[in-house]
Order: sequence, then structure tokens, then C-alpha cells
Amino acid sequence: MAQTHPFFSPATHGFVRVAAATPVVYPADPRANADEHIRLIEQAAEQGVDLIVFPELSLSGYALDDLHMQGALLDEVERQALRLAEVTGGTAITVVVGAPVRHAERLYNGAIVLAGGRVIGVVPKTYLPNYREYCEKRWFSSANASQRFGEPLQWGDEIVEVDPCVLFEAENRAGFVFGVEICEDFWAPLPPSTRQAMAGARILLNLSASNIVIGKAEERALLCASQSARTMAAYVFTASGWGESTTDLAWDGQATIHELGAKLAEGERFGMGGALTICDIDVDRIGQDRLRNGTFADCSDRETHGSAFSRHLFPAREASAAVDLIRPLDRFPFVPDDPARLDRDCYEAFNIQVQGLMKRMTATGSKTVVIGISGGLDSTHALLVACRAFDRLELPRTGIRAWTMPGFGTSEGTKANAWALMKALGVTAAELDIRPAAERMLADIGHPAANGEPVHDITYENVQAGLRTDYLFRLANQHDGFVIGTGDLSELALGWATYGVGDHMSHYGVNSGVAKTLIRHLIRWVADRELVGAEATPVLQAILDTEISPELVPAKDGQIQSTEATVGPYALNDFFLFHFSRYGMAPSKVAFLAWQAWKDAATGHWPSGTPDDEKVEYDLETIVFWLRKFIVRFFQTSQFKRSALPNGPKVVTGGSLSPRGDWRAPSDVSARVWLDELDENVPIKAPTPKDPT
Repeated sequence: MAQTHPFFSPATHGFVRVAAATPVVYPADPRANADEHIRLIEQAAEQGVDLIVFPELSLSGYALDDLHMQGALLDEVERQALRLAEVTGGTAITVVVGAPVRHAERLYNGAIVLAGGRVIGVVPKTYLPNYREYCEKRWFSSANASQRFGEPLQWGDEIVEVDPCVLFEAENRAGFVFGVEICEDFWAPLPPSTRQAMAGARILLNLSASNIVIGKAEERALLCASQSARTMAAYVFTASGWGESTTDLAWDGQATIHELGAKLAEGERFGMGGALTICDIDVDRIGQDRLRNGTFADCSDRETHGSAFSRHLFPAREASAAVDLIRPLDRFPFVPDDPARLDRDCYEAFNIQVQGLMKRMTATGSKTVVIGISGGLDSTHALLVACRAFDRLELPRTGIRAWTMPGFGTSEGTKANAWALMKALGVTAAELDIRPAAERMLADIGHPAANGEPVHDITYENVQAGLRTDYLFRLANQHDGFVIGTGDLSELALGWATYGVGDHMSHYGVNSGVAKTLIRHLIRWVADRELVGAEATPVLQAILDTEISPELVPAKDGQIQSTEATVGPYALNDFFLFHFSRYGMAPSKVAFLAWQAWKDAATGHWPSGTPDDEKVEYDLETIVFWLRKFIVRFFQTSQFKRSALPNGPKVVTGGSLSPRGDWRAPSDVSARVWLDELDENVPIKAPTPKDPT
């Protein structure tokens, strides 16, 4: 497949490739520093970088003390800045360098922005440290952000504005808008970048020198992460490193890139050669997140009122041929790859579910719950939640009344697993065969299956699913308890539930906020820690090894009914769900991200504990095929089920599909706009799925 279509370029989907440069420093030698800058700029351009940022005073060196005010040095800095500007004319890259800048009989610690062969702006440092080892006010004047600068700066043949209230915007790339601050600025209680973000900057740059002492690198990273989260932006930080004068200080060359609070990339500290830390920033995602956060808009209206930020336009690199993303991209958005983070997420998810059930029990005064156990993932996990809730409330597990309810497609393996699990957990277990009642109902409605015909349609399946839930509700009445729902977030997204008196309904749905891909890891997590007893661990492993199936249709030629053969792989469906519900991304971008994440099983990371047989890959055609099915199910045919959900706790940051929570939508819309966008922008035409019923 030729990959020259714009679809295959990250720029098409709102990504900006950024480099944090840590050059070798040559103190008081602007020409040597410019040579080093040019070397790194050319390297960055070869790697498709759109924006590169250098440290504070990178053209002169930071630790120069009174040499900053030497005319010969400042003259050479200006000449080398113009030389760097010329370089940008042939590289389609925007460059931000640090330099001492003379203007209006003052000297400023400035960030010089270069693009298209020109100096397009200078941003002066606002907050000058003058404590402990710092004495910048000895040499530099502070920018006053409350007033605009007067006369522009004559720099060579260029007329350049020196202005702290300016943003830089790509004239040909939507959302590519950045602001600049310098070192101490982001240690201030209200950093300039805060208002820059509220004025529209989606990328914030920090040119820093920042000498290193014990513990300071962690402090910088904390500030970068928190500023990117609070401003709902990307934050790119780079500090001076090898070569700076060590007369009294030392330097580590820390470089980090954060987006919306998450670290995307970091460079090597204490390196001895110039280096680039490169990452793709998703400015579209930042814009989508701000769009969803009314507080950001309200704060922007309040805090930037009367603070006019000008915008300087620059030409950016156009979308190019296929290149891989340079950024972390989870195959499983609901399941982190990092083992420590996965452990923390499982701890929190499980306890959210347990606490939710505990509160419902104490609020109703119930000491009995009723649950159906199939031997599959969802009912298994719901039972684990129930056991833990009973343990914490110091109630006997015998108050958990669990029934396995074999139907026409129930296999001996899942039935045996259900019984083994109930016995291992010490709950009150029983079996209720629904087949006689199902046969009677099929006969009453005149269904061909009642006469032995192999008509295994949706009516045949839902007769069984409905009877199971009907029995559970009546059993709850009989035993003065309530029904625990077992359906999960992924099934709700797909509408994979029997509506009304079926697995769609319960008194409290403990799994309704948990994605299927996370449930697998939650069960492993509970088993590994023996949170409900060591006896359950072997059967939990057996359940994890069982194929996902509703088991409503008898096996044919030894093959059981497969859920994923009908609705698609849950790994892909959960990926689609996260990016649609959390960020409202366009279908073509969801397809692009899924292709980047899943096209090669040998690259990237997998969540801890993922079995080798689950480490699969999907080509673009397969992704688009299942994405079309998901779009129809999610947007067009399943909302009416979600509009009538029972209560259940929100668990994951990807959101909840409760009509009382994150997702509220009409039940009678068409999926056409999403399908059309997919067709218009993806160079693969997969078959249009039939509307699921």
C-alpha cells in the first residue's frame, strides 16, 4: 500500500514534532555556539522536526557574569543570530534560541524566534532571579508584561518586536501556536506561560540555564508536569549542559517534554555531546481537551481580559509522507504499560468498585446480594468485588447468593469454572437450569427452535439472557437482596447487552465503569495478591484462559460462539472508545492512532502480564473494518441502552457512559457524519457493516 496519502503523516492529524536541544556550550564564543546550533538544527530537520528550542542564553553561554555587558560579545551574538535565521530559510523549521538582546538602552535576557529565514520576534525574560547564586538584575532588565514595548528593534535588515505578550502561530497548521518563557519565569507563582496558554498557546517553551544541585532535577520535572497539566498544554523544557563554566556552578542539561501532565520524553542528563530530545506533541488533542473544560475558558476570560497578546505568523512544514509517531502511544488506553502504574491503577479501580458496592449495601441495609456466574470474565470480576466488599463490611460471604444458569450454549468448561469459583470463594452457590423455561417461552411465541429447527437468531439468544436476569430479580426479592450487574464499559459502548430484563439491567452495576481490557488485568491483579484467598487463584487463571463468549448458541463442530468474531477485538474497541469518548477525535485520526499502535506487535511496550498469544497486530484494513462497525454501534444503535443504565461507579479517566455522567447523547442519530469523515480521509475502503440489532 503506497503510503504517500496525507493520512499517513502525523501533521495531518494535529501533531507537531518538537525538539528540546541541549548543545555543547562554548562560553563567550557565539560563533562556536552558532556552529553547534546549526549542527543540531540540521539533525532536527532531517528528522522532520517542526520546532526546536535551545537553552537560555545559548548563543553566548549563561555563566559569563559581567562579560554579558561587553560590546564585542553582544555584537557577535547579533551577527550569529542573523546567521541562524538564514539557516531556517532552507529547513522549514522554527528555531528558538537564547541570547542577550540590547534594546532601548537596556539589556534583556531574551528568546529569539527564527523562522522562514527571518528573526520574527524576541521574548524577554520577565522574572530575573537575584538570590542565592543568582544576580541577573546586575546585568539584565526585566520585561514588564503589563505594558507593551515601544520602538521595535532594528536587527540587520529586520524590524523586530521585543515583546513579552506575544504568541507565535503557524500560518498553515491549525493549533500550532506556542509561547515562550525563560527559566525563572516558571518558578514564579504566576508564570507568564499561564496567561500565554489562556491566550491560545498550546505549546509552551522554557529556555533554561538552571544550574544543577541535588534534588533540583526532580523539582524541575514536577514544575513542568504541573504546568502542562494546569495550563492544559505541552511544556518543553531544556537546560544548559556540558561546556558551561563550572567556576562556581554545575550543569546537567536536563530536557523534558510534557503534555497535559504526562511526560512524553526526556533526554540524558550530564551528557558530554550535544543532543536532541524529540517528541510529537498532539496540539489537536490539547485543543479538544480545552474545548471540553469550561473552567479553562472561564479562567481565560477572567485572567486575560485587557491583556492583548499579539500573534506573529510563521510558515511551518507541510504534511509529509508516512513517518512513525515519536511519542508514547498505549495499545491499551485503559491499561498502562508501566508495571508500577498498572499496579496502582488496579488498586484504585478495584477499590472504587468495592467502595461503590459497600456504600450501596450500607445505604439499603442489605446483607444479601444476588449474582449470576457464567464462568466468564465479567461475572467473575463482579463476584470478586462482592467478596471483597463483604469482607470489608465484616459480613459472611454466604450472604452472596450466586447462581450459575446453564443455557443452550453453555459449555462444560465454563460451567465447571463457575462452580469451582463459587466453591473457592465460599459463597452460597446454586444452579438454575434455564433451558426448560426457555423452551417453553420459545414454544409460546412460536419460534422455530421450539420444533427443533436450528434457528439461532437474536430472539433465541435474548430469550435466554432475559430469563437469566428475570430469575435473578425474583431471587433477589425472595432473599431480601439486590442484583449485582456484571456488564462492563466496553459492552455498553457496543450495545452488547440484552435490553430491559436482560444483562443490561441490575440494581447496581459494579463493572459499568471498567473496560473489558482492564478487567482481565484486574482479575490477574486480585489473583496474584490473593485478595480473596489463595484457593481461587487456579480457577481465576483458568477463566482468564477461556475465550470470551456469550454461550447462547450451541457449539458447532467444536467451535463455541465467539463475541469478538461478531463485534470485533475488544483491544481495538476499547482503543476506539477511549479516543472517541475522552477526546472526541475524528474517525480518521482514531484510525491513524490505532494503526500506529497496532501495526507491529514487535515494537512498543505491552502491559505487564500480557500473554504472548495476545500480542497480536492489525493492519489498517482490519482496523478500518472494525472501526466502521464500532462507529455504527456506538453512535447510532446503542445509545438507547445507555440512556437507561442502572447506577454504577465511574472508574477510568476515559469516562463513564452513564447518562448521569460523562456521556449524554440522543438515541436516534445517524452515524453518517463519522462514517463519511472516515471514508473521505482514510485511503482504505472497508465494507460497510450492517446495523447491529
